[in-house]
Amino acid sequence: GPCSAETEDQLLATAHLLAQTGKISALRAGIWKPRTRPGEFEGIGSIGLEWLKRAKEETGLPTAVEVATAKHVEEALAAGVDILWVGARSTANPFTVQEIADALKGVDIPVMVKNPVNPDLSLWCGALE
Repeated sequence: GPCSAETEDQLLATAHLLAQTGKISALRAGIWKPRTRPGEFEGIGSIGLEWLKRAKEETGLPTAVEVATAKHVEEALAAGVDILWVGARSTANPFTVQEIADALKGVDIPVMVKNPVNPDLSLWCGALE
């Protein structure tokens, strides 16, 4: 799916095109976008969860989003998101990783962890643990 979901129409059109290929196992879309510089587009936020829910209903594709806080985890789970991922910037912060891990205690859902922005194998392995 799109790196960044910008409109409902964009996300739904992308979801339908991807589903038609028969080769896609999940629809991913960034709705919370941590950025390197202040003032850059930080995603459309929680409203994107409704768009993902609709895309899932219309296409049958499982959905995936990046989470960076416990609140993101809670909102994504409440919206029925199937897969979560911890982004590169979040992976580099052990406090953030722990907050997300705490929010996921007792939850059975796939969580992907991206490589940190800095190439640091120990940091990445720590995030996985």
